Parts: sequence; C-alpha cells; structure tokens
Amino acid sequence: MPEKPKVAFYWCASCGGCEEAVVDLAEAILDVVAAVDIVFWPVALDFKRKDVEAMPEGSILVSFVNGAIRTSEQADMAHLLRSKSKLLVALGSCSHLGGIPGLANLFDRESILNAVYLESPSTVNPEGSLPATHHKDDGHTVELPRFYNTVQALDQVVEVDYYVPGCPPTPRIFRTALQTLLGDELPAKGTVLAPDHALCDECPRKDTKPERLSFVEFKRPQQVLIDEQECLLAQGLLCMGPATRAGCEALCVRGNMPCSGCCGPTSRVKDQGAKILSSLASLVEGKEEAEIDRILSTIPDPAGTFYRYSLPASLLHRKKLDGCHCKNR
Repeated sequence: MPEKPKVAFYWCASCGGCEEAVVDLAEAILDVVAAVDIVFWPVALDFKRKDVEAMPEGSILVSFVNGAIRTSEQADMAHLLRSKSKLLVALGSCSHLGGIPGLANLFDRESILNAVYLESPSTVNPEGSLPATHHKDDGHTVELPRFYNTVQALDQVVEVDYYVPGCPPTPRIFRTALQTLLGDELPAKGTVLAPDHALCDECPRKDTKPERLSFVEFKRPQQVLIDEQECLLAQGLLCMGPATRAGCEALCVRGNMPCSGCCGPTSRVKDQGAKILSSLASLVEGKEEAEIDRILSTIPDPAGTFYRYSLPASLLHRKKLDGCHCKNR
C-alpha cells in the first residue's frame, strides 16, 4: 500500500478559529484523514516538537501554519516546519496578512506589556512583575519565548508557497485548497487559493448597488436598522467588499453585516486599506474642507477599520513611535 502524503498543522498568534475551520469540515474530515497522514497537529493530537525535529528534511508534503508571528517560539517553529516541508501554506488571515493580532503594531512591546500586566483594571500585580525570558528558582531555570516588538505575517519570516485566506477560511475554501495541494498540478507559487476577484462580484446584493455612490456620513451597524436587501455601501455602512477578495461566500453580508475584509486584497491591489480608503474618499459628497473633515470624522477607528486584518502586510507595516526602532528584538 503506497504511503499517504504527510500533512502538518501549527498554530501561532491567532484565536484558534483556523483550527476549528479544519474541524468544521464535519464528515468530510474523514476523507481528509483517509487521504493524508497527519504527522503534527499539537492542538488536536499528542505531538511534540521533537517529533518534527526527528523527521527528514522535506518529508512533510504540506504544513498549514495559521497565526501571525508574535514570539521567538513561533518564529522558530515556522523555520522548523519550513525545513521539514515541501510546501508551507499560510492558513487564515493572521498568517496570510498579520490579522487582528497585527493591530498591535500600532503600539510597542513595552506599552502592550504594561497595559496587560500593570494597568489593566482587573490586574493584581503589586510587585509590578513583567514576563521575563529567563527565570531561576530553587536551582531550576525556566525559559519563555521572547515577545517580539513587531507582529509579522508568516511570509515576512519564512518563505511561503501558498495562502488560504479568511478569518477563518470557510470549509469550502479549505477543502478546495487541500484538494488542490494534493492534486497532480500545483498552481503558481505564491497563489492565494481563492477566487481572484472582489467580493462585490459575488455579493447577493450587487444588483442594488447604485452606479454612483456618495457619502454625507458613515454609519456603524448599531446606529441604523439595516435593510436586508439593499447594498450596504448604499446605506452608508463601511463595507470592505470592493477591496476584498471573494471566496468566503459573502457570509457576513448574508448575515446582514458589512464585509470586514478578512480575505485580504485581490492580486491587483497592493494595499487593501489604501484601496478602500481612496475609493471612499473619492465618493465623499462634501466640497469644502470643513465638510469633508466632518464626513471623514464619522469613520470609526480608521486603522482598525481599513487595516483590521492586513496592517503587517501593508505598505505601512506598523506605527512609528518615538524611540522605537520597531525591530523584533
């Protein structure tokens, strides 16, 4: 009986939704198990790092790594899986673009640690202790991963062969990607394994989008009673659909919520946030500077809105702070 192709999964800085996306295959996961040999999946099965270290170079057909790179341990595991795998796949928004953890790049490491361990209202830490990479006690030494100053997408740390977008990827996207990677003909290296057109093209409300949009203000979903049939942009809601890759089956829109951009840009867009920002700015109704400023001021949290999933992979990468060299050290 021929040996089944070996597959690995690993979880870096993310919420765990991408791991659940695998489980969400439901009964189809039995087909996956029948087709491949899962040799590393520590969140689901009892595997250790030493198991991977003992494997020959390139012995794993494909490793799926989800989550951004936030710590030295995650970077080390990314390098290890890269060396052991023929193909390395960035699974989900955090690995693909930096994801929501990447919004931490608006701050530096010290301010984040202070907020979590010293300043949080629920924190009781009278000694003012902060995580240390080395700790000795009673003759024993504990070593913790270094918490990097900058969150990075997977391909900013190691070479990535393919990308599976989404937060998390839908079962359909993941199943199709797996079938593609196990097939005889692989797509070009660097391909995002999802349709390469804007979400608006498959939006169930696309026929209600007016030829000419204009904005006198931007509204948040909780401020209006959202029409379930009309284009969300036409209702003044910030929908990222025009700047976002399709493939997610427009699940948010079908749930009567604007697209938040989790599948990232198409191949023709260099910077997802800049794309939607320039599109919206050109449709602002005001002509005078004061009126334009008033309209744009109704955009809540521009960085978190336009770069919710893509800040580390964008042209911006992170916010430059005084005295911050913004390196992973």
